[in-house]
Amino acid sequence: MIILGIILLIVGFLVKIAILWTIGIVLLVIGLILAVLGATGRAVAGRRHFF
Repeated sequence: MIILGIILLIVGFLVKIAILWTIGIVLLVIGLILAVLGATGRAVAGRRHFF
């Protein structure tokens, strides 16, 4: 999710499409939150790791 967010941020910036930029930011933030929760050992939605 983090990688997809970064890709969408780059593509949205290069082609000047605001919706891609917005979706990229949302995916990046959600991915980072899930990664931090997984790293602390807290299970999220029944999974300990989100890759």
